[in-house]
Amino acid sequence: MDDLNKLMIEQLRDAYSAEKQALRVMPRMAKKVSSPALKEALQLHAEQTETQVERLDQALEMLGGKAGRKVCEGMRGILEEAQQEIEEQEKGPVLDMLVVAGIQRVEHYEIAAYGTMVALAKAAGQTKLADLLAETLAEEKQTDETLSRLAESEVNPAAIEGMQQTEPANDRKGKRGAA
Repeated sequence: MDDLNKLMIEQLRDAYSAEKQALRVMPRMAKKVSSPALKEALQLHAEQTETQVERLDQALEMLGGKAGRKVCEGMRGILEEAQQEIEEQEKGPVLDMLVVAGIQRVEHYEIAAYGTMVALAKAAGQTKLADLLAETLAEEKQTDETLSRLAESEVNPAAIEGMQQTEPANDRKGKRGAA
């Protein structure tokens, strides 16, 4: 097995670990959100992620590799941070906003990983592998766009409105004190 093949297998193992970690967290996040549209988007993406894991198995098989026990430390950190932020919030619009932010960080990480792997596979002349991974890359980008639309149209305005309603009146108007 040449060095390029080993490198691609390691990248795929990392992505496999990242997807498996995200798959464990997404359903729990979906249960905590209050926005029905966000809950639906998370549930849909969790189902999509299962297919993405299957694609990674196929990709590894194409290169003669297996998923193994590699842990994607980058994804671990992103998910831990998101979970900590979410645990500190009560159910409601602010929690929904934090879930969108956390999942979008996940998506951006995955977009970077799949973009790199697609480019590497193309450069190596592995067009079938590149096409397989490009399917997942397109799904990750679509999920990111869906989350952005939800954030802009529903989640962020609700969270901002909720935060403004809970601030004391003098904090909203600005404090005027002696200099």
